[in-house]
Amino acid sequence: MKWLRFSLLVLGVFSLCCSTAGDSSGIKKMKMQFATGPLLKFQIISGYKRVFEEYTQALYQRYPDIRIEGENYLPIPIYHVASFLSMFKLLVIGLIIIGRDPFALVGVQAPGIWEWGQQNKIYACMMVFFFSNMIENQLMSTGAFEITLNVPVWSKLESGHLPSMQQLVQILDNEMKMNVHMNTRTHHHS
Repeated sequence: MKWLRFSLLVLGVFSLCCSTAGDSSGIKKMKMQFATGPLLKFQIISGYKRVFEEYTQALYQRYPDIRIEGENYLPIPIYHVASFLSMFKLLVIGLIIIGRDPFALVGVQAPGIWEWGQQNKIYACMMVFFFSNMIENQLMSTGAFEITLNVPVWSKLESGHLPSMQQLVQILDNEMKMNVHMNTRTHHHS
């Protein structure tokens, strides 16, 4: 039984290490690096991935030189809370599995739910896992679809809706014309 507890703890620590390795920001990025022009950046939640892909295809047809990058939108404070909750979940599951009473370390009597968790370890671990995942998902579900082209050009969080393709093309045309105009003015003054 001790070998099982130890192996589950090692597995939990290993999965935590693997989940935080690689991209230190924890944000998945989707890059389309075929072009060399201006950078159009989308910050979205995973539910809008298909919309992002459709917009990307249409925009590449209209603007072949544009670089498009997409990443998950996650405000920094919320990201830290969700990251802490993820690690805390693994700690609680580890304590349940090995049978350590964290309340005894601080001189407090363990609550009834902890005692129940020690008697029903599988159910307790499943409850901790699913309940914390539910909270993490709620924290990360912002509904964001933010678009920048050097400066913010669209925010679903502010507007309350996604831009239509015509709106997005019109905004990008205006931004690109303004950028070209600004670049030619700086070259004339040099």
